[in-house]
Amino acid sequence: MEKLRINIISETVFSVKGHGVHTAYIENLTSLQKREDVIVTTNVRTPADIIHIHTVGPYSVRFMLFGKSKLKFISAHVVPDSFVGSLVGAKYWKPLAKVYLRWLYNRADGVFAVSSEVVDELKAMGIRKPIHLVPNTIDITPYKTTAAQKKEIREELKIKPDAFVVVASGQVQPRKRVDSFIKAAEALPEVNFIWVGGMPFKNAAANHKEMQAVMDHPPKNVIFTGVIDHEKVIPYYRASDVFFLPSEQETFGIVVVEGAAAGLPVILRNNDQYKITFEDWYLAGDDDSFIEIIKKLHSDKAHYKQWQTQSAKLAAKYDSVAGAQQIVDIYQKALEAK
Repeated sequence: MEKLRINIISETVFSVKGHGVHTAYIENLTSLQKREDVIVTTNVRTPADIIHIHTVGPYSVRFMLFGKSKLKFISAHVVPDSFVGSLVGAKYWKPLAKVYLRWLYNRADGVFAVSSEVVDELKAMGIRKPIHLVPNTIDITPYKTTAAQKKEIREELKIKPDAFVVVASGQVQPRKRVDSFIKAAEALPEVNFIWVGGMPFKNAAANHKEMQAVMDHPPKNVIFTGVIDHEKVIPYYRASDVFFLPSEQETFGIVVVEGAAAGLPVILRNNDQYKITFEDWYLAGDDDSFIEIIKKLHSDKAHYKQWQTQSAKLAAKYDSVAGAQQIVDIYQKALEAK
């Protein structure tokens, strides 16, 4: 049987990195490259059976309109609400973003939605093409850590062996509720807090000056790494004890899977969408309860192990092996129908 030829497109390769869309692209590309039944290229102009696009800029538009393939798919990593609280003035140009995204997504032969919330938003936007619920996945293997490895990584990162470390990962922006992260850190001076990430869009980021001030003058027990390459992000997960993301909204939240894959109990804001995506495998809280949740994980070993077990279930559901199979099945069925 002839191998399926797939061309994966993402302008994050040569533009802004340090955000979830680039991570999702890398994971999608890598998981497909491991398969024996497909030939995978990225950002090339040669003909393919499938073009799969991950970004929504002009480079991707060229492939959508003029790329040579039998079928074209696009992953809807962003919807209009994704921009609010992320980029400057988004509440004013959000209606234009909606028109543009509707036009672009309707050019594809199929749209991959990363969560059920995105499925609903795409339908509400007027997307007429087939919508496939395909959550982001990761290869969970690099995140697994033994006690000896954790000790060694902490030495490299200059983290004390007996420190209790809470980690978050993502862009530093109002929508991620960095203020809630800081509030918890101020209430728990005996705990170390690390926010892995920064502002990859720089001055275009929402509340740039305010967020930069927070990064420049954090509490003594808080570290902001700034934007770093993804391979340098993983050691911070492996050196930590808890993953805590107080974000108000995520289209999916691939960093949540990364934290769970590292064996960390996961704390998220009490949010209906998270319940659909991550079931009962995380601790749900709000600004009034986050601190107590962290304190109990720190003080109660049995409670901590219980939530490590839940994280293992979360990570297993979103492992990339199953995700790649689902994607290839969708490609094949669409080709057969065509």
